[in-house]
Amino acid sequence: MPTHMAQSWIHEAQQAIGYSFRQPQLIEEALTHKSHANEIKDKPHRHYERLEFLGDAVLALIISECLASMCPDSTEGELSKLKAQLVSEATLATVARRIELGRLLRLGRGEELTKGREKHSLLADALEAIIAAIYLDGGLAEVQAFVLRVFVNELDEVLKQQQGEATAITQDYKTDLQEWSQRRFESLPQYVTVRETGPDHQKTFEVQLSIQGDIVGMGVGRSKKEAEQMAAKQALEQVRREG
Repeated sequence: MPTHMAQSWIHEAQQAIGYSFRQPQLIEEALTHKSHANEIKDKPHRHYERLEFLGDAVLALIISECLASMCPDSTEGELSKLKAQLVSEATLATVARRIELGRLLRLGRGEELTKGREKHSLLADALEAIIAAIYLDGGLAEVQAFVLRVFVNELDEVLKQQQGEATAITQDYKTDLQEWSQRRFESLPQYVTVRETGPDHQKTFEVQLSIQGDIVGMGVGRSKKEAEQMAAKQALEQVRREG
């Protein structure tokens, strides 16, 4: 690629991803597929597979940290499922299409003929390579800002999903118990936090539930709300067993 064309292409790529490289050779490597590199016979040419490997790890770190912050009441298993969803090939390809990485890829003739610019796998790999390139060029803070910006729709969806699940749980247990208690006793359940354990960033709460002075449930959770929900669930199960 002639120098003026390379400069124009690099400028266009930087505009698309919203980041200016101090080392422009990194973005060139990140957007070069091995099929293109293999067609350049006059000199060795790097392609994105090395960067893709690093980008996979960098992305996993950023998404994991973000999820831990966004979903403080989620279990390790729940967080793992959310992370797997966010770093899946399908999600990465969606994000790559949003920033139009496909049109910027440098592909060999064979990949062009088989519509490589539209392939999920190619787009996902290229995005991971871009993430690694930004990390190497600007450090963790820069690549974190990039990931949070381009994944904003997907992260918002996860947050809505988590909030929806929390609402569903509350309605299923606490609200149901409140309605039952009002019908049966014309009084509301009382929740008292009886114990807090663990460091500030990872507390465990124990809640005692009573109706008209009688203890009818105990709940433990990583937040007071979760512990109250578990106590209400226990009480409802007891009520249902008794008919």
